[in-house]
This record gives sequence, structure tokens and C-alpha cells, in this order.
Amino acid sequence: MTVSQASLVDLKGVGKRFGAVRALNDVDLNCRAGECLGLIGHNGAGKSTLMHILAGTLRADTGSLLMGGVDVRSGYSVQVARQHGIRCVFQELSLCPNLTVAENTRLMCPGLRGFGWRRKAGALIMASLNSIFPGHGINPADVVADLPIGQRQMVEIARAFTCVDESLALVILDEPTSSLDARVAEQLLGHVRRYVEGGGCVVLISHILGEMLATCDRIAVMSDGCVVEVRAASAFTHASLVASMGTVAKPQDEQQVFVSKRDSQAPVVNQRPARQQNGQTVAAWAGEIVGLAGLAGQGQSQWLVQLLRERIGAGQRVALVAGDRQTDGVFSLWSIAQNITISSLAALKRGVLIDPQAEQAMATTWQQRMAIRTPDMNQPITSLSGGNQQKALFARALGSDSDLILMDDPMRGVDVGTKREVYAIIKEEAARGRTFIWYTTELEELDHCDHIYVFRAGQVVADMARDQLSEAQILRSSFQEEVA
Repeated sequence: MTVSQASLVDLKGVGKRFGAVRALNDVDLNCRAGECLGLIGHNGAGKSTLMHILAGTLRADTGSLLMGGVDVRSGYSVQVARQHGIRCVFQELSLCPNLTVAENTRLMCPGLRGFGWRRKAGALIMASLNSIFPGHGINPADVVADLPIGQRQMVEIARAFTCVDESLALVILDEPTSSLDARVAEQLLGHVRRYVEGGGCVVLISHILGEMLATCDRIAVMSDGCVVEVRAASAFTHASLVASMGTVAKPQDEQQVFVSKRDSQAPVVNQRPARQQNGQTVAAWAGEIVGLAGLAGQGQSQWLVQLLRERIGAGQRVALVAGDRQTDGVFSLWSIAQNITISSLAALKRGVLIDPQAEQAMATTWQQRMAIRTPDMNQPITSLSGGNQQKALFARALGSDSDLILMDDPMRGVDVGTKREVYAIIKEEAARGRTFIWYTTELEELDHCDHIYVFRAGQVVADMARDQLSEAQILRSSFQEEVA
């Protein structure tokens, strides 16, 4: 990978506070033409805040933002950023759900006007989608709310690379692959390399270390609001990158002898997907971690929702960790503590009222166990970074008394250190007899499961124990033509 020395943007001594919280502290960073710059760090390290400043949606309190040697921090805005060719795809998607794909494109492309603008907008976004995500299956007339989250993320990314009478110099991608399966993520990262090799600049934020090492030219590591290290990506290894983030790189677990938990007892779950054309079911026994695999949008989330509704309707205890936290997870007007304790109110009552001390104690316990970065659990949950919001959703589910925990691709935007901690907690809870059903788009997460079902077109097409698991088998099953 070649790196140009032409600097597009120089951030010098940038600082930002939110009340008593110092989000950024004296940050220096530059973005160069012809380069993919990786930005990595734990949840709450300041990555998204820094990119909001670069995109113009936040204003820095201190420091300089230099473009062409001129400090533009005073009066810098989204409009000024766009004039300099800067676009951003934030982790929390910004599409209007009630509008079509073409109409959402028009919102970000004011040059689209006059008679027939919908047709023009549709043609532009389709060209961008076809270039980045061949075989995407999206129509410009589709209403965004009707699209699964993976396709919404594809539209948001394609829209950022769509231009009408504007230059495009720098694209910020904040956790762009968090809702994409491995095949689609590979398409995007391939496009990123083509774009930077053509002279563009991409700032890539991701917690998936492999894609950072393979895609980026340089990687900047952030911790506690500071940039603590900047190196060429080739100068990092997986272990040194984890260590630079302040996490001890643990060796891979030794291969353990697989012991099936499937015995003569009745399964906790034994249910056929609604679109299944044969007698295949998804089954889970007490103490099992069952993985749902396959390409994104193949019915895994729908099956989890189907199961959740049936269990709730039958008065059974069940909890869900949503991957699409803004739509299905957080109560945005409530505090962090209230978001965690909402599923455990019955256990927190003193008489007919909620015991505020018990509620606060539970929130504090799970703040410590999940390492939620905040000075005050009574702050709104929207004050947290995306990854820390996801930790709160895990705390809500795991802190409840539910015996069955459903997880809908729940690791979106969660840093590598926290992922390891959550994996360990899930295994501890499974050892106590709780059952987990875990849909994931990250193949390596299936290694933590006892049994795996692969979905394709709403049906289970493969059923395998962990000792039969291989990436090749998952991919073969995902693309096969006949249902097994």
C-alpha cells in the first residue's frame, strides 16, 4: 500500500468537553490523500466525537482544524465540511425511515432538483450501490423502514459516495461493517482500497482488527480522548494492536474437547422457522449457546423475533439483546440506569413501589461488570457512545431473571476488550444453565457456540455441532441451492 504525503486535513490540539466529561484532550491527527487511515480504540475513547468534529456536526472547544494550511475551526459546519469534500457515515444511521431510498439520496444531494429528480436520484444511488455492493437487491423505490439494517447500512454508505456538482475528497466510515455479513463487508473494503488508490481518503473506524490491518495504510490508536499511537498498519500485528489499546493480548484458548449438552432432557427451544419447507427445527438445550449463521438478511433476525413473541405470549421469561439498538434497544429518553433495570422491575419492588436504592445498586453492579464508561448512571443513555449503549443492553438482558437470552447480532460497535469480557460472561451464565441463541455476522464468534444452524432464504440449510464447524462449511451452506 502506498501512502501519499498530501495532507487534506490537520487536526492540532483539538479538545472537547461535555460538561464534566473530557471527550477529547489535545488531539493531533492528519488525514492524507491516497490513504486509508484507521482509527481504533475502546468504546468511549473519543473516536466518534473526533469524527463528528471533522464532519462539522460538533465544534471543537480548543485547537485548530487546518485545511490547506488555513484554520477553519471558527465557523466550521456541515456545509463547510461538504464544501471541502468531506462526507461521514456515522455508526448511528441517519436515513429517514419514512422516505424511499431515492428520496433519502435527494436529502444529501441538493443538486438534484427539477422535473424527474426522483428518477435521477434513483439512478445515482443505484450506480453507487452497484459499484460498491454488486447483487445488493435494493430498489430506489424501497421505503427505508422496510429494509433490514444491513441494507440500510449499505444505502447510507453508497449515499456518502454519491456526488452531484460536488467534490469528494474524504469519507469517514464509522463502524461501516457492523451490520454487514462477511461477503458484503469484503465488497465494501475492496471499494475502499480502490477509492484511496484513486487519490481519495477514507477514515475507517472499526473494532474488527483483521479488516483494519488488511485495509488501512496507517492506524491511529485512541485512549481516553487522546491519540496515543500512530503507525503504519504494516508495523502492527494483531497482538500489538490490541496491546496499544491498553488490552492485554491473551493467547488463544487451547483446543478443548467438545462435549455436547444435548441429552435425554427436553430442549428449551425446538421450533421450526416459519418459511421452513421441511421438518428441520432450531433446537437449544439448557446451558447451550446456539449460533445462527449465514449471510445477513436470510431470516435469522425474523426467527428470533418470532420466538420472542411466542415466548412472551406464553408468559415465559425471555430477554433480547438487539443489534439495531436505536430501533429495538434503547429507551432514548431514559437514563442509563433505567435502561438497564427495566427488565428487572419485579425484583426491585419494595411493596408496590420500585426501591430506588436497589435500582441504583443493580445499575452500578452492571456498570462495573460491563465496564460502561460514564461518570453518572443517571445521565441519558444517549450520552453514551454506541458501544457503551450496546453494553447497557447486554446488562439489561443478563441482569434479568430470564432463562433464555436471544442475541440479534449484538456486538455492533463493541471493542475487542469488551467482546472478550462479554464472551466470558455468556459462557459463565450458560454454565449456570441459561440458554443463549446468538445470531452473528462475525464468523469467529461462532467458535463460542455449542451448536450452529445456517440460514438461507428463511430456512435452516445446515445443522452442525461445534466440532464440525468450519468457515468453508458455513460459506458452502450459505450459498447452496438446495435446502438440506
